Amino acid sequence: MSNTIQHREEFVFVYDVTDNNPNGNPMDENKPRIDEETKYNLVTDVRVKRTVRDYLFEYEEHNGTGQKDIFVRMTEAKGGGLKDGKARAKDFNEKAEIIIQKCIDIRLFGGVIPLEKDSIRFTGAVQLRMGRSLNKVEIMQIKGTGAFASKEGKEQNTFRTEHILPYSLIRIYGVVNEHAAKHTKLTEEDLELFYKALWEGTKSLHSRSKLGHSPRALVRVRYKTPNFFIGDLDKRISFKSDLADEKIRDIQDGKLDLSGLKAVFDKEEEHIENITLKTDDRVEITGWS
Repeated sequence: MSNTIQHREEFVFVYDVTDNNPNGNPMDENKPRIDEETKYNLVTDVRVKRTVRDYLFEYEEHNGTGQKDIFVRMTEAKGGGLKDGKARAKDFNEKAEIIIQKCIDIRLFGGVIPLEKDSIRFTGAVQLRMGRSLNKVEIMQIKGTGAFASKEGKEQNTFRTEHILPYSLIRIYGVVNEHAAKHTKLTEEDLELFYKALWEGTKSLHSRSKLGHSPRALVRVRYKTPNFFIGDLDKRISFKSDLADEKIRDIQDGKLDLSGLKAVFDKEEEHIENITLKTDDRVEITGWS
């Protein structure tokens, strides 16, 4: 593949979740992940990558042909059940070069390809940090009744308990590394599809447990100085509101402050090729112009 990424890039993606669970912890009753010391909501990079993979497979993959297949996904085994990693690798004749050519998620995120005699590890060109909310949150517990009886013949319905967050405004930080891109052969087209999937995939989370996700802002900075990047861009944005964090319920309850980003971009202007900002029309931005 030609047009392999030749530059370093950083980005911050901001999205919010209303009355839902952004990323449940299976080790804790599937409750939303919380930093107990600070009360900020956490979202793993795995969750974000799944959003991207699902969108690319459902909307861009074209039935497994071409260069947009997804390697890390649930596939059915011939005898029933799901394939393991080795069986999935056999779909590509256990050839790493074929997997890289056909599977955009390996080109983006890398991964371990388990072969019959050995495994090959690729470091992804796109690396994500664990997401963290801009507002402190409180978990709300909701109890309800199920549609079926607890046991056949019984009149009592089953009960269910859910744990949700009334509102969480989450930031995701990532780096695109041009050196890793040489090994996974990540292209400019791949990268544009990644950003599209990040935005549109978040908007397309329509399952009951994920309904209520909305993309709000995406900042990208491309560098022209080799090996240069600013770092920690996610720590340079904030959400300003007159309400206490736990009382925020909507993006319009405050303003997304990008003054910290603007200041550091101005300072490092000589190293920057270009900056792009995409926002949802309900977001009020401050500190950017």
